[in-house]
Amino acid sequence: MSDVLKIDVITLFPGMLTGFLEESMMKRAANAGLVEFNVVNPRDFTTDKHNTTDDRPFGGGPGMVMKCEPLFAAIESVRTAESRVILMTPSGKTFKQAEARRLADDYHHLIFVCGHYEGIDERVREALVDEEISIGDYVLTNGVLSAAVVIDAVARLRPGVLGGGAVATEDESFSSGLLEFPQYTRPPEFRGMQVPEILFSGDHGKIAAWRHEQALKRTKEHRSDLLDAEED
Repeated sequence: MSDVLKIDVITLFPGMLTGFLEESMMKRAANAGLVEFNVVNPRDFTTDKHNTTDDRPFGGGPGMVMKCEPLFAAIESVRTAESRVILMTPSGKTFKQAEARRLADDYHHLIFVCGHYEGIDERVREALVDEEISIGDYVLTNGVLSAAVVIDAVARLRPGVLGGGAVATEDESFSSGLLEFPQYTRPPEFRGMQVPEILFSGDHGKIAAWRHEQALKRTKEHRSDLLDAEED
């Protein structure tokens, strides 16, 4: 099995991904051959002269629903036995760091299906989707924005993408169940604000203890729900 992570994004608006995939870490990962990105437009799989990808919902109601024929064709054009098909939807399981780690470690081909309008034909969900993910309890214009969030979180966990091996991500927020501890760099004093003396001590044990204490304090202040989840 290849070490390259293949990511296909099924969307009617591929231009929304242009800047995201061509800047910063995503660009470096692609250039290094660590992650392979591909964007698939369901409109390319339509068969009528108007390239129709949506229609009115059966039973009435506002808005439009993405048709099953072009979506089936678009997904099946890239889907293999090893693919994990993920539907980005507000009704999905809330995305967390543990899910990012699972997707990064367990799969080598991820297909993100990005809904638009009022959603997608249910038959796509029933026949092709392996799991559903939401990035929060709110509604976005379409699934591309949420897919980009998940792609970023997953890709950066793949070996070599950030550099420094596993150490590069092990101390980040949520990796330990706590928020990240405060970080400082030069200068040691700025506008009367001092870097904590402990960080100059050279005692790595004491520094580690201080960082854990600060991470715990920050988590209690800003995300006490994370500590409640640990206790459960």
